[in-house]
Amino acid sequence: MNRRDFLLRGAMVTAAPFVLPGIYGKLFARTSQILPVPYDLVAIKNSEPETMFDEGIKQLGGMKAFVKKNQKVVVKPNIGWDVTPERAGNTNPKLVKRIIEHCFQAGAKDVYVFDHTCDDWKRTYANSGIEKAVKDAGGKMVSAETENYYQDVKIKNGKNLTAAKVHEVLLDSDVFINVPILKNHTSSRITVTMKNLMGIVWDRGTMHQNNLHQTIADLATYRKPDLNVVDAYYMMKRNGPRGVSVNDVENPKYQILSTDMVAADSAAAKLYGVEPDTIQYIKIADSMGIGKMNLTSLNIKRVTL
Repeated sequence: MNRRDFLLRGAMVTAAPFVLPGIYGKLFARTSQILPVPYDLVAIKNSEPETMFDEGIKQLGGMKAFVKKNQKVVVKPNIGWDVTPERAGNTNPKLVKRIIEHCFQAGAKDVYVFDHTCDDWKRTYANSGIEKAVKDAGGKMVSAETENYYQDVKIKNGKNLTAAKVHEVLLDSDVFINVPILKNHTSSRITVTMKNLMGIVWDRGTMHQNNLHQTIADLATYRKPDLNVVDAYYMMKRNGPRGVSVNDVENPKYQILSTDMVAADSAAAKLYGVEPDTIQYIKIADSMGIGKMNLTSLNIKRVTL
């Protein structure tokens, strides 16, 4: 199924200050705040990242459906690589900025942004454009480069991954918004919402060494995001996850929003050009009941701007 068919026919279709977290008192996974929304998934195309998000969040009932007054919000983009936005290694900064703005408009007290980067974190935060975007929107960049910022947690529903060190700012948050970029990945074929959760943990090496696809699904059982926003404005098709040049990148101008990580990743897989059940971690997550891979069972809203 090509991208046009997915939307039209479907399967169903700085120097910004850094916050260095101290000791957080609520070191546990909060109960998910996922609320009833009008659609299981919203897919949007043909506009800029911020404009597509404005429309997508409106279709889901507005940010107030997810963020309440005085709540602490964590926005988790992919900020793994020291590359500029057009290289498509990281989430688009325009999208991150707009999400933060919506959170504050909904009454959020604080909005924190972090990622456990692969390249040097200071250069990555800056050169991705995300640090400036966060500062301009009034959010707070959080350092994630030392183990002291992570706390031991149990993953009771995990099969291979039964424990991990999770960043404490997430453990103390009220709302979790997961904002990956859809792109090629040498280890998992594609990376989307579930793979993006690897940036909340310290011990990623353990996941790679212990059946990566199973551990991705295991980690997805721990703290399900309240909202997932898939950035596919730029899309890296080769040489992922870092990419080599802009020649690896297409510009499809898409965005996917869902409260269901498996549904979001399944729709993203189709957009990328592969069937969801060919991506092992999506298939495993579906079998574990984390979400729904079968898009024909979902209520999907498709929007062309």
